[in-house]
Amino acid sequence: MDQMSKTILLVEDNPDDVKLTLRAFKRNNMLNPIVVARDGIEALDFLFARGAYAERAGKPPPTLIILDLKLPKLDGLGVLKAVRGDDRTRLIPVVIMTSSKEEQDLVQSYSLGANSYVRKPVDFAEFVEAVRVLGIYWLMMNNPPPERNPA
Repeated sequence: MDQMSKTILLVEDNPDDVKLTLRAFKRNNMLNPIVVARDGIEALDFLFARGAYAERAGKPPPTLIILDLKLPKLDGLGVLKAVRGDDRTRLIPVVIMTSSKEEQDLVQSYSLGANSYVRKPVDFAEFVEAVRVLGIYWLMMNNPPPERNPA
């Protein structure tokens, strides 16, 4: 699977963090298609081909989900629970990328099946580096499970 076919779902409501993340991927020459969901319900609609994303039915799921915890409508832990609770999405790697310093968020994220938990660096250069490392690992080095047939 080449890099361009590895779609990333970025679930982030803060427009500045969305811009930073997209810029960091671009600056690191990671050209993967990135879909941005701005709340938890939109993320699930994308993943399960519902509502505005109904035309996605039968299309491959994203290769990676980058998920913020503090989201409107449905928080990141609710999204993670839904992702891990469905056979179609259960095996998609989920990286929590949040500004939360709460130990409880960290423990709950892993308890619900997060693959990684990253605190968002405040400094732009550190943020770019964090995204670079995430991208290299999850998109180039990691061997994802075989694609499951969408139900």
